[in-house]
Amino acid sequence: MHSKYDIARGMVIKREDIQDIVSKYDTKNITIGVLGSHSAEEVGISAKSFGFKTLVICQKGREELYAKYNQHLFDHVMVLEKFSEIVREDIQEEMRRLNTIFIPNRSFSVYVGYDKIENVFNIPIYGNRTILRAEERDEDRNQYWLLEKAGIRIPKKFNKPEEIDRLVIVKVQQKKKPLERAFFYASSPEEYYSKAEEFLRRDVISEDGLKKARIEEYVLGQKFNANFQGWALRDAFDDFDLIGFDDRKQTNLHGVLSLPARDQLSLDIPIKNEEVGHYGLTMRESLKPLVYKAAEKFRRVCEEEYPPGMIGLFALQGAIAYDTEDPEQKRLEFYVFDVSPRIPGCPCVGPNSPEMRRITLKYLKYLRKYNLERIETPMDLPMLEIKYASRENRLEEIVT
Repeated sequence: MHSKYDIARGMVIKREDIQDIVSKYDTKNITIGVLGSHSAEEVGISAKSFGFKTLVICQKGREELYAKYNQHLFDHVMVLEKFSEIVREDIQEEMRRLNTIFIPNRSFSVYVGYDKIENVFNIPIYGNRTILRAEERDEDRNQYWLLEKAGIRIPKKFNKPEEIDRLVIVKVQQKKKPLERAFFYASSPEEYYSKAEEFLRRDVISEDGLKKARIEEYVLGQKFNANFQGWALRDAFDDFDLIGFDDRKQTNLHGVLSLPARDQLSLDIPIKNEEVGHYGLTMRESLKPLVYKAAEKFRRVCEEEYPPGMIGLFALQGAIAYDTEDPEQKRLEFYVFDVSPRIPGCPCVGPNSPEMRRITLKYLKYLRKYNLERIETPMDLPMLEIKYASRENRLEEIVT
């Protein structure tokens, strides 16, 4: 099923075609496939623990982590010259022969590209292949469009530098790293142009990237990346589950912040927010309803605009902060900065999350059925639904 928008764009791959492919799979010999980057280790660990065969697609020169140090996690390793070669017909034929269900991560979107994912990659995907494109901020129906349509609180957007009248954060794609963005802060148009010129001079960003930058109010609050599992089989599981919170460790930002203020002021380097790690967080229970309500709204708008909606892991990245429209600053809100419409890659959530223990109790009957004791990592939840669907001959309902 496609939305009217997808049909208008002339998408070649239809969900019915993918469902036809997966209907011919040997459900007792499913292979879980993933691109060898971002969160492939997490996928391999969970897939193996649920008894699936595993396949990792690597790029030459970047395969060592998976083919050498973690070869026990992957039954099949394919090494290609470029990640984008995954759409070669011989590679796809082999993946289908292995009964592969593919788990999309951020690297898959960036290195393979949305046109190929939507029109050439004839492999069943656990998740929604059409919504991956919404992560890009220069798309018409992007994540911010979805958040606004859903009525979720987001930071105030400034359409041009001349509108800046408070502290803002400017998000710009890095020139040489397609997976990463550069960030800078400004409190006035003059400061914006000064910072932008510095980043351009240092070759961190490009003029084209700056034109597409998002300028938004900097929300003063504690950051929380809220991670969720969206279920396809709601009669067996639920609508969605909150699985816990994390925040990111970033270079060189956190290195700078570890210095005394006097030494920070002496530095003459551009600040980068390149994510290099995660750490788990917990949230005060009285604030969690804010997060649940945001996720529920997001689920509904995704079903409407990108059917069949949000399947699998996703994240609403934001902060708990006082309402910026409330002059007396009495009310806390959950502001969403960004959306990850695919697996966020946050294995730290498992050991640090009370929600994971709650989910274990919620789905204990299935875990016992598959000789498992508990949910240990977020990736276990997609594997649980794939396992259930394969056993109940319902794989067609969970793939696109």
